[in-house]
Amino acid sequence: MTVLAFIIAIVALVIAVLAYQKAGGIRDLQEQAEALRFVADNLREKTADALDKLEKTLRKSEEKKEAEGKAKK
Repeated sequence: MTVLAFIIAIVALVIAVLAYQKAGGIRDLQEQAEALRFVADNLREKTADALDKLEKTLRKSEEKKEAEGKAKK
């Protein structure tokens, strides 16, 4: 009985390995990881650009307020 369970387990393991390889296996995971890195890099660049633009806008408004304050004196 134990031998039969062992044989069934080995057959199940072989089927699982074949299904994993058919689904893409390691290569597919590596491709997905690379795609995620690409998306993350793009998002990082866009965030940096947006923060840079926000900083420039805030500095302009601060300079404008300072200039108005000096003009009133």
